[in-house]
Amino acid sequence: MLAFRGVDVRVGPRRLLADVTAHIAPGDRIGLVGRNGAGKSTLMRVLAGEIAPAAGTVTRTGPVGYLPQDPAAADPSGSVHDRVLSARGMDAAVRALRAAEAALGDGDERAMRRYVRAEAEFQARGGYAAEAEAARIAAGLGLPAGALARPIGSLSGGQRRRVELARVLFGERGTLLLDEPTNHLDADSLAWLRGFLASHRDGLVVISHDTALLEEAVNRVWHLDPERSEIEVHNTGWRTYLTDRDAADRRRARLRAAAERKAAALHAQADRMRANSATAVRAKDMARRADRMLADAAPVRRAERVARFRLPEPAPSGRTPLGAVSLTKSYGGAPVLTGVDLAVDRGAQLVVLGLNGAGKTTLLRILAGHERPDSGRVVHGHGLRLGYFAQEHDTLDPARTVRENLADAAPHLAEGDARRVLGSFLFTGDDADKPAGVLSGGERTRLALAGLVSSGANVLLLDEPTNNLDPASRAEVLAAVGGYRGAVVMVTHDEEAVEALRPGRVLLLPDGVEDHWNSGYADLVALS
Repeated sequence: MLAFRGVDVRVGPRRLLADVTAHIAPGDRIGLVGRNGAGKSTLMRVLAGEIAPAAGTVTRTGPVGYLPQDPAAADPSGSVHDRVLSARGMDAAVRALRAAEAALGDGDERAMRRYVRAEAEFQARGGYAAEAEAARIAAGLGLPAGALARPIGSLSGGQRRRVELARVLFGERGTLLLDEPTNHLDADSLAWLRGFLASHRDGLVVISHDTALLEEAVNRVWHLDPERSEIEVHNTGWRTYLTDRDAADRRRARLRAAAERKAAALHAQADRMRANSATAVRAKDMARRADRMLADAAPVRRAERVARFRLPEPAPSGRTPLGAVSLTKSYGGAPVLTGVDLAVDRGAQLVVLGLNGAGKTTLLRILAGHERPDSGRVVHGHGLRLGYFAQEHDTLDPARTVRENLADAAPHLAEGDARRVLGSFLFTGDDADKPAGVLSGGERTRLALAGLVSSGANVLLLDEPTNNLDPASRAEVLAAVGGYRGAVVMVTHDEEAVEALRPGRVLLLPDGVEDHWNSGYADLVALS
């Protein structure tokens, strides 16, 4: 269904993969794994035909459905229904059928012929059964029937991503390439998606940090090794892969240690023999044998580098540095926020809960000044210094370099300090001069966090701060959130992020009810 041979993958001058060959057959459900920046998303774009490989060939023998990490924006005036159906070209067929129905008149033969042709085309593309299938997929991903008629522009960011995922899953049967498909999904939608992918009979390649999804849906694993510029192919499920990898690492470590002990003994013996001219030649051979022994020994897998950071010491502020009064906001006539009041006190921890589309991201964007409310106002208290982490990273300029984006977020940093901050977030050497537009999702998250920790903010607005991060980087973020002494307003589906925050208050949307946090609200986090 999809194969590649002798493929090189590069980002600028950096080679991510060299001369790799593999294939995806029907029934293969492959988990594509590797640390952030290893090239997973870039390889996925190559397989999808979005970009060409630097060398080698990619052969596709059937339909390919591709969900990028950041899907391209759909026409905001188009409906959800039409966007999902467009995966099979059914949107145009439905519009033609509706127009032909409206044109039917008493005895109008031409109109009747147009209607017959339009109905035949509609049925050829799947007809009402396909429409029902699209509705089932949308509902499984948390898009209810009422949302199908709404314009794309009226949806939240999380809902728009669900629409793109529904469109890919509804497309012609073939190979699916899914890059972080679980972002912004609630618990019910996650469970539905895991079941859907586990039963997918065609090819599948998925990038995900959701270990439950990998465990349930994956029967093969491709590990991208950036040090050797190659793909390690493991023909096992996720749990077996982890067990085998740990066993292989321990075996390599034992063999390497044994080789080092033997080589050290040979070098020591060679050193003693060099003093005697009769044995000097043998000593040289012995030293060469020891060097070959070390060269032939399998290297121990190095621990992956992790961004090390802590959130800023908050600048002094008044008692209530941030507030909002009667915020309202609508999109396409559909109300999202209605009369929301909010007071964020100094050092407060507040979590915002609500179903997808309840206005959580919209509220943070308004508080950050990235959108204007239809009515109401945001109140800046004395000494407010705001830091905003956007779930779609739209605070980053894709055309500007990594270093320039950091300078935009923290203009007070000297060049040496900026280099030090970027290095702590794993942007070293030429990485600082890459445009942000070529970064992976995890790298963009790290860059946005680098700007955040350099800001000196005393109020942080965090919208899904753990999305796209590998487990080690995610643990660093959670530890930093747990140790921050400023105020935090957080939107997240991540239950562990809420545990790390230890919120004192909760804001429930769309009603705008604020309450003291209690353990009963914890069950709502994964559903929101």
